[in-house]
Amino acid sequence: MANLKEVRNRIASVTSTQQITKAMKMVSAAKLKRATNAIVQLRPYANKLKDILANLSASLEDSNSPFIQQRDPNKVLIVAVSSNRGLAGAFNMNVIKTVNLLISEKYQEQYRKGNVHIVAIGKKTQDYYEKRKYNVIGNNNELFTELTFENASKITEAIMAGFANGDFDRVEVVYNQFKNAAVQILMTEQLLPVPRSERAADAAVSKVDYILEPSQDEIVQQLIPKSIKTQLYKAILDSHASEHGARMTAMDKATENAGDLLKALKLSYNQARQAAITTELTEIVSGAAALSNG
Repeated sequence: MANLKEVRNRIASVTSTQQITKAMKMVSAAKLKRATNAIVQLRPYANKLKDILANLSASLEDSNSPFIQQRDPNKVLIVAVSSNRGLAGAFNMNVIKTVNLLISEKYQEQYRKGNVHIVAIGKKTQDYYEKRKYNVIGNNNELFTELTFENASKITEAIMAGFANGDFDRVEVVYNQFKNAAVQILMTEQLLPVPRSERAADAAVSKVDYILEPSQDEIVQQLIPKSIKTQLYKAILDSHASEHGARMTAMDKATENAGDLLKALKLSYNQARQAAITTELTEIVSGAAALSNG
């Protein structure tokens, strides 16, 4: 059994850790509220914008917009959205595992040819893929310092320019979709080219003759790029809220575990203390008996 000093030191250490995890849980809870408000406000707008494009997809098939042109995916770009910090359970590693699985199952041939590139949004994925010598483009870790639509749009504009220039034939986004504080759903979505709606494939839908106001070209020039920017921004906001939810859950569990460990340590401390007292009493009684016999 450990001596009293060792047990006291461990109790002090675990108590200090518990205070830290409890504080981190409270900070994440406050940040989660703001992040949740942001994604809840944006999600209906982003989904409606996506529906508008789906309804117009049949009318825009003949457009010369580079963002709806379907090409063989010889060169692939994967946008991996994670976080800058850890202590969020398996949040970051799940994104990395999903990206690796996507490459191995869907783009293995492109990877062997060196035609798979990574845009990492978050320090954890940035460090992981840079250390393993992947084709990582840029550094976007500062985005979470000031997460706004304008700052996120700069990343999207660079991706769109690369797609339009033929640097990439397909762009996919991997991120955690926020459901609640305890549940995050890993998502893999095609960003470019703009996916064709399943409804557009229906013959009845494809025959609908839309009256477009303003002109079709103007819609292509404004609506499609705006929709692409909004979809990536939504993915980043989803991931941001999921990060705080995962961290809050992880810190809550760590605080509970620290409490359980403290109970066990205090029990061990009391047992060691009682054993020490018993030993001292035994020695006193033995000494007294020896003196009386002498």
